[in-house]
Amino acid sequence: MFSFLKKSTPDAAPSEAPAAPSWRERLFKGLSKTRAQWGGKLKSLFSRGKVDDELLEELETLLLTSDVGIEATTHLLDELKAAAKRDKLETPEAIQQALHDALLTTLQPLESPLDVSTHKPYVIMIAGVNGAGKTTSIGKLAKYFQSQGRSVLLAAGDTFRAAAREQLQTWGERNNVTVIAQESGDPAAVIFDAISAAKARGIDVVLADTAGRLPTQLHLMDEIAKVRRVIQKIEPDGPHETLLVLDANIGQNALQQVKAFDKAINVTGLVVTKLDGTAKGGVVAAIARQCPKPIRFIGVGEQIDDLRPFSAKDFVDALFEQ
Repeated sequence: MFSFLKKSTPDAAPSEAPAAPSWRERLFKGLSKTRAQWGGKLKSLFSRGKVDDELLEELETLLLTSDVGIEATTHLLDELKAAAKRDKLETPEAIQQALHDALLTTLQPLESPLDVSTHKPYVIMIAGVNGAGKTTSIGKLAKYFQSQGRSVLLAAGDTFRAAAREQLQTWGERNNVTVIAQESGDPAAVIFDAISAAKARGIDVVLADTAGRLPTQLHLMDEIAKVRRVIQKIEPDGPHETLLVLDANIGQNALQQVKAFDKAINVTGLVVTKLDGTAKGGVVAAIARQCPKPIRFIGVGEQIDDLRPFSAKDFVDALFEQ
């Protein structure tokens, strides 16, 4: 059997590779499960064109099953009722826009981009439970800061899990970033050495990994508090940021994690990961109402650039637009 190839003509235009999707497009795709959870239901719910008790009751159920939480749900319903009375909402589009605006207003205080220019090195300690995506997030953060023109150094402070150290070293190789690690030993000592090395080399950002732990493991929570104290011995103002990595799949349990880690290490910002794999994206609203902390970054995929600063407007738009 012969195959025949079409001969290209000299003036044939070269085919162009499709443009890579923008971050906003990737965010919309990543939040598709949460949007599917309530997007279509909202459309049918608002089709009546009036805000009555029946609509409010059904909307309450929908928000609660999306892990928005009782407090945030009550707040959003109150805002919707106030808007309906004030603006005489009488069309499905107007009702949906009012809910969109109420959610946006709720989430906007969490939008606070991280400024790493205030110290050199800027020391970021990263904490979280096992499986939240902590070590992977560090690799992605390294790439992000490099794209901002910053030099980065990684500290393998998770000395309990050998795989974590190896994983971090792999990310270091991918990003061409130095990783300070020890075969075993005290995690606080590893991070201390990393900050010393960063000072000597003029590095902009230190990303310090810590071992995954549950808030109920009190001895490990005490240990991470010790890591913070040791950092302050070499960097009195440090850590300049303490990020807690949260897996969006855990829904309302995220609130307990924020409160427990905040008590131990004074959490200053959140990284919400795996939003692409869950229908529980509404937990962001619960965080806003019950334990508000700046959401510095969100993750909606496995690619190295799928972790970006949180934009409340883009997030809310992605939940409502079909």
